[in-house]
Amino acid sequence: MRTTVFLLVCGFVLTADVGDSRADDSTAAAPDSDAIDLGFQGEYRGWQQANLSSRSVQPMGLQVIARGEGEFEAVKYAGGLPGERRFRSDRYQLQGRRSGEFVELVGENFDIVLENSTALIFDKEGRPAGEMARVERISPTMGLKPTAGAIVLFADGEPRGLKNPQVTEDGFLLAGTETAEAYQSFRLHAEFRLPFRPEATGQSRGNSGFYLQSRYEVQVLDSFGLEGEKNECGALYKQRAPDVNMCLPPMQWQTYDIDFQAPVIDADGEKQRNARISVWHNGTLIHNDVEIVDKTGAGQPEGPHPLPTKIQDHGNPVVFRNLWLVETTGQTRNGWSPVPPNAPSRPVAVLDRSDRLN
Repeated sequence: MRTTVFLLVCGFVLTADVGDSRADDSTAAAPDSDAIDLGFQGEYRGWQQANLSSRSVQPMGLQVIARGEGEFEAVKYAGGLPGERRFRSDRYQLQGRRSGEFVELVGENFDIVLENSTALIFDKEGRPAGEMARVERISPTMGLKPTAGAIVLFADGEPRGLKNPQVTEDGFLLAGTETAEAYQSFRLHAEFRLPFRPEATGQSRGNSGFYLQSRYEVQVLDSFGLEGEKNECGALYKQRAPDVNMCLPPMQWQTYDIDFQAPVIDADGEKQRNARISVWHNGTLIHNDVEIVDKTGAGQPEGPHPLPTKIQDHGNPVVFRNLWLVETTGQTRNGWSPVPPNAPSRPVAVLDRSDRLN
């Protein structure tokens, strides 16, 4: 369609490691077409000119989602990417597919061509209207070291304080375990990676979750590019949607930092105060000291005694690393934040796609 533009951009081969330790899972050895699609999927940031006036130039963000066999969806945002200071939540949907070494996405008012880690924007007359570059954002709490007095649950490929943990050949913790001890109120740091399952949809797309005290679930799910509903990544399952959907693309490492305060239940079993929670997803506060009114989903009924915290096995190869918590029972909460004082206010963006985090 826009052959002249394509000829001006030199091509290169995009590759990605999409292997997983579960040989019987569909992601264990992704087809070549899926590996190519993975190279286009991700986040892009740049600018767009809404009309011929130079004053109409504005920052723009794009999330590109692979749907399998060369099919793609994308969401464009004015102001940048979710979590960024100028981000606006209006969503502009595009649909498209891969053809050779490029992907063409068609929207209502603008079209986008992806090639060589660049997203070129065109108006409906075929005139250039903007450009975005592929970025890979890293949470400012990625690799956060355990604080004083922390209980390390999983580090350096070694489980500690978990029941029946399973570790992959490359040293990551598989979903489907729980803490050996029960903790009342605590702060939890966890890093997780969602599998690349482009043809899966809904709750089958990289599903797991942190069941705090086996009662309250913070959902883990591949919700990249979605609206951020009550059953999607970062949600208090079916109770409260995240304030912003901070889910990064599958196969990129992500962080949760959770400050959980248990409910107050008296000796007669009467609840005097609801549980409260703050959650930072990839360094962005998505639940700010909110109440959890009751147990979520399939969680255990509320009670005065703590239960183990579980990492849900939903049949998907979600993996974890750098998992630790700090007990805070009886402590005063004074606006604690896991984000280091000198950290950027949003996830860091880099262009290098190498897995520097392993």
